Amino acid sequence: MKVLLSATDKTGVADFARGLASLGAELISTGGTARLLRDAGIPVRDVAEVTNFPEMLDGRVKTMHPKITGAILAIRGNADHMASLAEHGIEPIDMVVVNLYQFEKIAAKPDATFQELVENIDIGGPTMIRSAAKNWQDVAIVTAAADYAPILAELQAEGALSRATKWRLAQRAFQTTADYDRAISARLAEIQPDEPVLPSEILRPSLDIHVPRRASLRYGENPHQKAALYAGGTTGVAGAEQLHGKELSYNNLVDLDACWQLVCEFSGPAVAIIKHTNPAGCAEQATLADAYRKALECDPVSAFGGVIGVNREVDEETAIEMSKLFVEAIAAPSYSEAALAVLKAKKNLRLVRVENLVEPVVVKSISGGFLAQTADLAGFDRSRVEVKTQREPTAEEWIALEFGWKVVKHVKSNAIVYTRAGQTVAVGAGQMSRVDSVNIAAMKAHLPVPGSVVASDAFFPFPDGLEQAVKHGATAFIQPGGSVKDADVIAAADRLGVAMVFTGIRHFRH
Repeated sequence: MKVLLSATDKTGVADFARGLASLGAELISTGGTARLLRDAGIPVRDVAEVTNFPEMLDGRVKTMHPKITGAILAIRGNADHMASLAEHGIEPIDMVVVNLYQFEKIAAKPDATFQELVENIDIGGPTMIRSAAKNWQDVAIVTAAADYAPILAELQAEGALSRATKWRLAQRAFQTTADYDRAISARLAEIQPDEPVLPSEILRPSLDIHVPRRASLRYGENPHQKAALYAGGTTGVAGAEQLHGKELSYNNLVDLDACWQLVCEFSGPAVAIIKHTNPAGCAEQATLADAYRKALECDPVSAFGGVIGVNREVDEETAIEMSKLFVEAIAAPSYSEAALAVLKAKKNLRLVRVENLVEPVVVKSISGGFLAQTADLAGFDRSRVEVKTQREPTAEEWIALEFGWKVVKHVKSNAIVYTRAGQTVAVGAGQMSRVDSVNIAAMKAHLPVPGSVVASDAFFPFPDGLEQAVKHGATAFIQPGGSVKDADVIAAADRLGVAMVFTGIRHFRH
């Protein structure tokens, strides 16, 4: 067996090569990889020795030679191919072990130059990978260090690699070159050779969505729909670690993401209870247990069967409180051992540990295409908020308004949230008319609405929404402003003696 090795990432290469040599393989290698093997005492021939042609152009040309590509591409069962090899003195290569120049690592550097990007575009590596993968039935192509040990084990046990193994390796190889070309194309599309290299654009000229499948789900939003989870890392809800409970469903994941994004708005201990992606309750308090109790008070009926997100380690007291309610899943950055002991007593409760992730781009599919936008990361900036009414908010109202503004951003439009300082009082979500959201929230309220403040994700188009909220007992309002009827709405607020502030920022969520 003849093996060609050429690796930029040399992790595990020496051990793999030693194992191959112990099985009688003849090793061929290039540059730094050959030096590594020699230093490890492993016999190896240089590619230049095989081709009778030296490396040239600062290493740009090493393996692109008929004695290499021909040795890889020749179909063993094709007599003409084998005759051509014999005529030119070419010995077949049976395995190619290659990984590529680390273009993506260089492209991620903020100070990377155009020349660095270009020089880290691998040419010979992809050529060898594609050649071997094309001739997969005769040549094993190894592109991932994770395959080294299984390949050695199979060779030691069977004496050769199976057809199924070779095909799996070829599939991985084609995916490797596709990912590599995609990364190069996306980065170079953003820059010009004679201009400074800028950081990667968030919304690139082409939308490349390529993420490996992490799990097949039992079904989608409904039982007749198929679904899968795709995740490329270990951050965010998609990359969360499940510690306990049944398999996560499509709807669990969607709701967990909604509650996780909401609690990440707060710096103090916060809890969000989500039902069908909308908050059934949210609170920020001095302790996590108090935050949970306050969140639950908002709508304990809707909270039944919901999911919970918290932004602190779950402690035993909070876990005991949570265990009193039927909950589908909980997302948290960590859990104490005592909390896990309490929560794991509930056999089906799904517990996930989430590492925070700020998504720069939000993608949504529509028929025939995709929509992409930068994430809504706008927070509350007191210095930019304008008081529009004769009465300014009281100190307590300011706290409640800021809290409400953070929550309303995560409620489906048209969104209205009644709050007190650190606690949601009532939530009106997803109505076609803003005044309906005002009334439905008050109608559903389990807590006293009088004395609360109102956060609206978009402007009040008419005074009626504000007037109805005041009838329900609201004393102050926060909204973006921007309606042609703003003057009428402000006048109504002054007439009714309530405070109102404009943020200048809208938080629609469709």
